[in-house]
Amino acid sequence: MNIEIKSLNPELIDDFLYYFDKVGFTDNPEWSRCYCYFHHFPGSTKKWMKRTGEENRADSANLVLSGVINGFLAYQDGKPIGWINTDLKENYLKVPFEKEIKPSKDGKIASIVCILIAPSHRKKGLAKQLLKKVLVELKENGVKWVEAYPRLGDLSDAHHYHGPLSLYQSEGFSIVKELKNMVVVQKEL
Repeated sequence: MNIEIKSLNPELIDDFLYYFDKVGFTDNPEWSRCYCYFHHFPGSTKKWMKRTGEENRADSANLVLSGVINGFLAYQDGKPIGWINTDLKENYLKVPFEKEIKPSKDGKIASIVCILIAPSHRKKGLAKQLLKKVLVELKENGVKWVEAYPRLGDLSDAHHYHGPLSLYQSEGFSIVKELKNMVVVQKEL
């Protein structure tokens, strides 16, 4: 599989929106309204549930254009087929378990809050390629620690939108907090 991975920037806004409009949620349309905006949304979860896809699309587009939403798009033959949302932990308004996990490490901490692979490209190693790219880029940008929040249990591919635990463990992440349905994993770069 010949894959190209590009860092999200304002010039890729059309690809980002196309991915969320037409590719990422073809097997789970009820989630298509997110546009990876949840972790940047300033309101409560109750307010989030009342928002429309159009509102989230517009707000997410504005954040991409202003450089607030960061991550990487994976492409095959010029078409986006995968997405990973990553940034410094402090840049997210909502990160799972923020209150339970205190940054106890020295140096910058980044979070990975979403990995979304097109249904046609799942279980082919694309998530691992994206994760490896992220780890290299974060290290080159002076990040010392990376944190992620995989869900536990026998879940569908769509429900592993934080990335499966096995993916993180294969790249040297360690569990630092266990909860009922989720764990927090970290890796030092």
